[in-house]
Formats: sequence, structure tokens, C-alpha cells
Amino acid sequence: MGVKGKLIASVEVKCKEHPILDFFHIHTHHIPNISPNIINHLEIHAGEAVKVGSIVSCNYNEAGQKKSAKQVIEAIDLDKKSITWKVIEGDVLDLYSSFTGTLSCEHEWTTWTIEYEKKNEDIPEPLIQLGLLLDLTKDIERHLFKK
Repeated sequence: MGVKGKLIASVEVKCKEHPILDFFHIHTHHIPNISPNIINHLEIHAGEAVKVGSIVSCNYNEAGQKKSAKQVIEAIDLDKKSITWKVIEGDVLDLYSSFTGTLSCEHEWTTWTIEYEKKNEDIPEPLIQLGLLLDLTKDIERHLFKK
């Protein structure tokens, strides 16, 4: 059995009424246009808005390398302003036996929580992946302020 871990990072956003959450829930298909340096392609298998059980595939850049991931939406709680994804296929599972990300929004803070299990203790913490999620959040915020 591998080593389990959890990383949590928050970033301040100047958006009101949680439009960051809306992008990941309702406007997901626009994310590659907003942050093409991070997300190259994104596909929601059935519909344009995500719901619990939706499968989302994406191609992304990580440290200059092209990567892919397929995720299932495990939970959406609009009262708590959170969405949880679980990676079910892709490059990240080469290093981690399990990998789950949760986005939550409260006031001016957007928080990402990654829960994972390393395949062995020599695998690094997923700090690069966490950084990508924070950068993606800031790209969406910049896009919202252009409007």
C-alpha cells in the first residue's frame, strides 16, 4: 500500500458570487479557450455542464509535457460551493494509485484540495499539479475581469 496524502492551497480571487465555481460547473467547455497554456483540450462526455457522474477528459501541459486525464465528477454541492473530481484514467495514475481534487469557494477565496495515494514512498508530492490548478484559477479570474 502506498503513502496517502492531502495538499490544500487557497488563492484569493477578486470575483464576487463565485463565478470561478460556475466555470468549473456550467462553463467547463470554455476553459481551454481561457487557459490554453494549461488545458489544451477538454471534453465533457454528455452535455456542456458537469453533473455528478459526468466524465470529463482533458489534455493539459505539465512542466512542458503533454499529459491527459479522465475524471468522474464525484460530488457537486452548490450550497457549500464545491465540486469534487476523481481521476479514473491518465498520466497522473502512473504515479498515484488514487487522485481526487476538490474545488471550494468561500467569499474571496478559492481552495483546491488534492487527496492522493502514492504508488511508493519515492513518488513526489503532487505540487506541480496543485500549482497548475492555482494557475488555472487565476487565468479564469483574469478572463472574468476582461468582461
